[in-house]
Amino acid sequence: MDTDLCFTSRRSPVVCLHGCVASSQPLASAVGLDVLKRGGNAADAAVAIAAALAVTEPCSTGLGGDAFCLFFTSNTGEIKGINGSGRSPKGLTLEYLMGRMYSANDPPPVFDALNVTVPGAPACWCDTIEMFGSHKLSLQEVLNGAVELAEVGFPVAEVTAYHWKHWVTELRNAGRELDEALLIDHQPPKHGQVFRNPALARTLKELGQHGKAAFYQGRVAQAITDIIIQHGGVMTLDDLSTHDSDVVTPISTKYKGVCLWECPPNSQGLAALLLLNILENFPLKDLAHNSADYIHIFVEAVRLALTDAHSFVCDPDHVTIPLKSLLEKEFSSQRAQLINMDRAMGDVEPSLITGSETVYFSVVDSQGNACSFVNSTYMGFGTGLVPKDCGFSLQNRGANFSLDHNSLNCVAGGKRPYHTIIPALLTDCATKSQKMQLLASLGVMGAMMQPQGHIQVLCNMLEFGMNPQQALDSPRVYVEYDRKEKQWSVNLEEGIKQEVAEALRKRGHKVNWPVTGHKRSQFGRGQIITLGDWWDPSVNHNDHPTRVLWAGSDPRSDGCAMGF
Repeated sequence: MDTDLCFTSRRSPVVCLHGCVASSQPLASAVGLDVLKRGGNAADAAVAIAAALAVTEPCSTGLGGDAFCLFFTSNTGEIKGINGSGRSPKGLTLEYLMGRMYSANDPPPVFDALNVTVPGAPACWCDTIEMFGSHKLSLQEVLNGAVELAEVGFPVAEVTAYHWKHWVTELRNAGRELDEALLIDHQPPKHGQVFRNPALARTLKELGQHGKAAFYQGRVAQAITDIIIQHGGVMTLDDLSTHDSDVVTPISTKYKGVCLWECPPNSQGLAALLLLNILENFPLKDLAHNSADYIHIFVEAVRLALTDAHSFVCDPDHVTIPLKSLLEKEFSSQRAQLINMDRAMGDVEPSLITGSETVYFSVVDSQGNACSFVNSTYMGFGTGLVPKDCGFSLQNRGANFSLDHNSLNCVAGGKRPYHTIIPALLTDCATKSQKMQLLASLGVMGAMMQPQGHIQVLCNMLEFGMNPQQALDSPRVYVEYDRKEKQWSVNLEEGIKQEVAEALRKRGHKVNWPVTGHKRSQFGRGQIITLGDWWDPSVNHNDHPTRVLWAGSDPRSDGCAMGF
């Protein structure tokens, strides 16, 4: 049987009234929908989905990773965020790494225990429930669906099985064997094979019963530090016990009557906003969708936006020079000439720039509250280190640090790295006297593809009138910078015409076309839920109630949208 990932069918957008969820796993979507039906709100359902995905897609996410959350409260029109990314161990300084003979040109291997940052996801889950939840369901009740999946078992989905095998192979090639807790008879599970994870079920139960203390103190914390120290890392129990989420004020930009909201640094949400600001100067609607002209403008805008983001996005708690001074000193040359590209883009190892090993999911409840949520262990299973009897692997997010002392993203003790994962929300542009109205909860995951994916699906709706499912189905462009070759490349997904690829080559772009099969994972996997059909220019929106929810789920993943 052909194992390529073929897109040979169509899917209608899901339409519903009382609540909607969209994720990369149908079983996780079902868990989230069940929480909504039991009286939970969007925050409750989002955490339920996050936990269920930790069970069903551990090659992308889990308790050993990080998370970001944006929450829209319908009765106030306010948006708040939670930065659930973890910090480096306090002992992980540049001087320490240089003493172990590492440098900017020779950093620790990507799966090294030195790249484990404190897992922020469990705290983010607890804080999401505490800050935004309905309080009709306890944390334990919210996590019950995931616990049942881990205890009873579940059949592994097709795309997940492919990536599970891929990352087990990558770890083995690097000399690391994944723990048997995440294998079946020493092998990754096959498509349709039932997988159980009783160790993870135990960890989830403890988290539900005792909250953050069950993870950042006691049995689990000790197991985390034990395996890290065993493999040459430096994380301590104090690093774990002192971790906390940050409540953040989202950043936004206006675009043709709407506002896009993203998480602030250390998240790369700024890159999406910069990209949108640049594109607003061009008549995109007058260009054919995915034409050579459209893609050329998009590619050049991405180059500018990502260069700026990689120059300035970092942990704001570790910036000693005022950002305004930095902008006045370097912003002009970075933007105008794209000079010093090796420094700007080299902060992220080229091998890490591509990938689709993250989960993004979205929930809107019957009250119109929305939760846009992203969770990741970074590269597949992260480091592949699995704390004893815990059932999850530890992330390698620290591989995103630079070892260049001139970089704002330079490694330091207790610092958060440049972070790729970003959720998004879309609202109208209300005046100060008006309450903001939610238009969409959306996101596209996949490392450096994320800001590019956000803007492509948004423009698909805003500029070209696509519904949420069409916006996700449409072939995408992925622009990446290769530090070794010091060159940008343009990856075009199957479905974009050959003459477009040839026209772009004539304009001087290095083009990879067509990208097919499972290699399409580099274009990310997204979910979108909209309130009303505002994206359809043929509809008289005065006759269409905005309380109707429209949703789409990416065909590049196993998942679906569900509503009731």
